Amino acid sequence: MSMRVLVVDDQDLFRAGFRLILDAQPDITVVGEAADGLEAIERAIELEPDVVVMDVRMPRLDGVGATRRICAETAAKVLVLTMFDLDEYVYDALRAGASGFLLKDVRREELVEAVRVVAAGEALLAPTVTRRLIADLAQRGHSRPELVRRLDDLTEREREILGQLATGLSNAELATALVVSEHTVKTHVSSVLTKLGLRDRVQAVVFAYEAGLVIPGRTQE
Repeated sequence: MSMRVLVVDDQDLFRAGFRLILDAQPDITVVGEAADGLEAIERAIELEPDVVVMDVRMPRLDGVGATRRICAETAAKVLVLTMFDLDEYVYDALRAGASGFLLKDVRREELVEAVRVVAAGEALLAPTVTRRLIADLAQRGHSRPELVRRLDDLTEREREILGQLATGLSNAELATALVVSEHTVKTHVSSVLTKLGLRDRVQAVVFAYEAGLVIPGRTQE
């Protein structure tokens, strides 16, 4: 069964280009397009895509507002694409529920793989976006009490997993660092996401920093 994708961008050429690239894949079907955030919400509810490829800067409603509504009202995952790696909307888009963030100059094979990764329930960030996210979280320099309290729902091992996850380690790297199997890591990560009500690993990274579990610049033990 092919992955259903909705392409959202206010520029006709970008929408056409993304559709051409994605529709060429045997496991991906572009089920629709939208030219602004409000239309994106309507189409996402109507078409029930697996993934929404979302532009950020659009008329009527931007990609952040559209992402927030789509993530709240549908089961679709949102992959945000933008022209700017220092876009001021990066952090807000991730907090709104985006599962991935890439630059529009991404190679076609990277775009295709990103859609597949996000559709599978994983998270994906361009390296420059990851660095900016961590830097932005570091500058905030304080924890949110309501999030700190929610850490009490986790076991000691789950807190350790979350802390290591926030440093950007993959499941395989986590397994090596903690001397456990990759299957065990996946089970713990799934439990952490469920207990904290998080959509994916990106949301877990944001949560870990905002809860003060990870202190920027300090290596996790």
